[in-house]
Amino acid sequence: MNSMPGKFGWTMLALAVLLFLVALVSLNLGAVSLSPGEVFRTLIGSGSEKQQLILLHIRLPSIVLALLVGAGMAVSGAILQSAARNELADPGILGINAGAGLAVVVYITLFQTATGGLSTLSTFMLPLFAFAGALLTAVFIFVFAWKRGLQATRLILVGIGINAGLSAILIALQLRLNPLDFMKAAVWLSGDLWTTQWSFVWALLPWYTVLLPYTLYKAHTLNVLNLGSPVAMGLGVRADRERLILLVLAVALAGLGVAAGGGISFLGLIAPHIARRLVGPRHQMLLPTAALLGSLILLLADTIGKNALPPTEIPAGLVISMVSAPYFVYLLMRVK
Repeated sequence: MNSMPGKFGWTMLALAVLLFLVALVSLNLGAVSLSPGEVFRTLIGSGSEKQQLILLHIRLPSIVLALLVGAGMAVSGAILQSAARNELADPGILGINAGAGLAVVVYITLFQTATGGLSTLSTFMLPLFAFAGALLTAVFIFVFAWKRGLQATRLILVGIGINAGLSAILIALQLRLNPLDFMKAAVWLSGDLWTTQWSFVWALLPWYTVLLPYTLYKAHTLNVLNLGSPVAMGLGVRADRERLILLVLAVALAGLGVAAGGGISFLGLIAPHIARRLVGPRHQMLLPTAALLGSLILLLADTIGKNALPPTEIPAGLVISMVSAPYFVYLLMRVK
């Protein structure tokens, strides 16, 4: 235990360096490649108008969104796994992402076409709709899964069932869209950072600025809840109340991520697991490590998806799913 703070510091430093390097590569690569020198000159204001448009108004907001969404999804998964005491818990697997996605598609269908772009008001309203859809879905999941407490297997099965039902409703709604909007919605729901605009960054940044630090503030509570409700109550923690607060936090982080990045599955599953192996189960170290890992994984997946098969772009969510699905099967086989 004495070596854990030092290991945590080195781990955070290594992840930060990797994140910086992947961000630099992401700035260089794309349909129009930019050399490191051109990137540097553009960042200091000496680039051409075309380079400034590509770098400052397309790639840079996309990178910032990947950092925010990746951190939010990873921390959401860490909260769900600890609060529900279920190592397979993930906002995508439980259907929370599908609920947020359904709310977003309903909003776009009623108020704005996907091809028409988002107005300033829509940009700030979309995260609220995503959060409401995610929260309503989470309520349904926990109501149906509750039977003298939350049982791990029952929670997963109910989540998978609700996820399947919401996915069917989503497809039915998509069929009412015109073909171009249908394709855009399908790509977004597979996990695509579609709103690469600074306005959407400003719409999401205040939420993450408040929710992520507050989650870290609740790290000690997560440590206690991980011991079980009887122990938590014996230590003076109001287990049910704190678990409810933490679950709302997890749902909010997942819903915001879906509003910007679509249905990114498995990120909230693998990032906390890798973080737990690197720095241990204490949430004071686990949550920041998971946040950095989530940002790194999503940014790397987004960079690979945009450059692996040019000019076709593979959604980042598909890249993450292809890598993470075998790991999920391994975890499923390990659970007793």
